[in-house]
Amino acid sequence: MKIVTRFLKTSAGQSLATGLLKLNAKRYRKKNNERTNSMADLNAIFDQMKARFNPAAAADTDAVFQYVIDGDAHWSVAVADGECQVAEGEHDAPTVTLNMDATTLEEVMSGETDGMQAFMTGRIQAEGDIMIATKLAALFPVS
Repeated sequence: MKIVTRFLKTSAGQSLATGLLKLNAKRYRKKNNERTNSMADLNAIFDQMKARFNPAAAADTDAVFQYVIDGDAHWSVAVADGECQVAEGEHDAPTVTLNMDATTLEEVMSGETDGMQAFMTGRIQAEGDIMIATKLAALFPVS
């Protein structure tokens, strides 16, 4: 420990410590910016989802779709009486819970990837009434 302390008192040691602190600060800012950008992207995706809602396809649907994105971002989409409510957070009693990463969500919502194909290949995991999830394509059609 004394050797490290003596080294840090030298100009080379101070330069090394300064460089490491700058590198760590840069990584911290990048990580926080990625998290902020990711949340902004999720907001945009779920806003777009609500805008694409097809009330005619929801006539006989009463369900809550719980989305878990990257294991820690929770969104619920409640469909009932031909209306759609989107909310950030966990729902108390979802009909089906869909777990996926943000990339998969973005690809499915943009139409780049078929939701059923993503499910069959394991990119989306579902718990609960999985059959209700098959209605998502009709409820939220891709333009």
